[in-house]
Amino acid sequence: MLFADVVTASAAATATRSRTAKTAAFADLLARSGDVIEPVTAWLSGEPQQGRIGIGWRRLSDRSTPPAAEATLTVDDVEGALTQLAGLAGAGSTGRRADRLEELFAAATAAEQQFLVRLFTGEMRQGALEALVLDAVAVAAGVPPASARRAFMLSGSLPATAALALNGGDEALTAVRLEVLRPVRPMLASPGSSLGDALADLGDDVTVEHKLDGARIQVHRDGETVRVWTRSLREITDGVPEIVRRVRALPCRTAVLDGETLALDDDGRPRSFQDSMSRFGSDSAGSDATAAVLLSPFFFDLLHLDGRDLLDEPLELRLDLLAELLAGEQHAALRMPGRRRPSPAEAAGVLDEALAAGHEGVVVKALDARYAAGRRGKAWQKVKPVHTLDLVVLAAEWGHGRRTGFLSNIHLGARDPDGGEPVMVGKTFKGMTDELLAWQTSTFPEYAVDGPSWGVRLRPALVVEIAVDGAQRSTRYPGGVALRFARVLRYRPDKTPAEADSLDAVRALL
Repeated sequence: MLFADVVTASAAATATRSRTAKTAAFADLLARSGDVIEPVTAWLSGEPQQGRIGIGWRRLSDRSTPPAAEATLTVDDVEGALTQLAGLAGAGSTGRRADRLEELFAAATAAEQQFLVRLFTGEMRQGALEALVLDAVAVAAGVPPASARRAFMLSGSLPATAALALNGGDEALTAVRLEVLRPVRPMLASPGSSLGDALADLGDDVTVEHKLDGARIQVHRDGETVRVWTRSLREITDGVPEIVRRVRALPCRTAVLDGETLALDDDGRPRSFQDSMSRFGSDSAGSDATAAVLLSPFFFDLLHLDGRDLLDEPLELRLDLLAELLAGEQHAALRMPGRRRPSPAEAAGVLDEALAAGHEGVVVKALDARYAAGRRGKAWQKVKPVHTLDLVVLAAEWGHGRRTGFLSNIHLGARDPDGGEPVMVGKTFKGMTDELLAWQTSTFPEYAVDGPSWGVRLRPALVVEIAVDGAQRSTRYPGGVALRFARVLRYRPDKTPAEADSLDAVRALL
């Protein structure tokens, strides 16, 4: 298959806001991809299989390679080049990377060069979220979307799921099972407007649990082997030995646990989110700066126990088995606080208790719900007293006055539920400390795709948590809605743009 075929499908998706049209363009390409289905799927979702290639916007912006007159590159040619580029390391690798990049761009047409730039910088403007590409996989293979979603949930790999669907159909997809030591995509909670509304929506058979101001973790154990992943399925095992020790001490042989972790102070109250997240950095393991920040895990779900998969069991049974696993004084502190089938007054008491302990709020969960990994359904609803949104940083403007020289006013985008690029819903410079301004100014250039005189435009990579007083109708932004009194609470390195709140969530605040 020619690389130009991928570029053409991408252009067709970019040219429309219709999710149906985007899906059709991708499905047609995927159906013709044959043995290159995996790299093609990865590129459409905006993420090379090799991960970060080591080529930034500055190097790409300085490039002046004339484009090829006609399309000759194949998918195999490009995939081979990406593998070579990702594998270059050591002395002289910078020069070799520049030479190989020059060779690749010299063989690419103008349209292909533009696609490569967007792929390298993470700015695939067709907005091909994983869910959109997954829909296209189902259409191309003629399989039920639910089968594709479940296989993706359990395998954690969209390219591998596409290969199974196109080569083996529904039978191959349904054969995918949970494997201990292979992470699954986590089930997510939808924002609830209030505790009363969540209880009215889900009924009496619910559990109400604390919503911590921490980071999501998934922990797998197989014998003495314990591995830990974040919500984005990035492994952090080596950086959290205290979590490993506590799970290794549990009375089981195999287990998959879902929960949150955070750092607590001497009084048992949560330390700042930044303190907790300092343990998740790529260079934090064993460093002096983070050694004193101990993480406490709190588990709220159990997906597998001693050879038994529990994904399709109701939450109530999973909670019963979790309670048995964490029984006894030694392990009781590992359970997420909560209450099953509370009266409205008791549920309000759980919320008050969580807030008094310094946490964000509560999560209300239907006890009959299966574990729908990777989806933000109504079976779990998080309730916080302050309206917050996780939004994508699209750009930043240079500051004025005492903020001169700092990247200050940030442009905020909500996730397009139809699979397009993030939709701008406002700006803010409020809530930023001097430390945060310095961090933005040093960090944002790493994600820049353009450097106009007023600031920088960023590829959609950084997620920031914003507190708002609400939203209002507005013609200023393309989504027809704007944030009211937005201020920065913190950045969320544990979340990806695909996990940001949608435009629908913003509109719900009207």
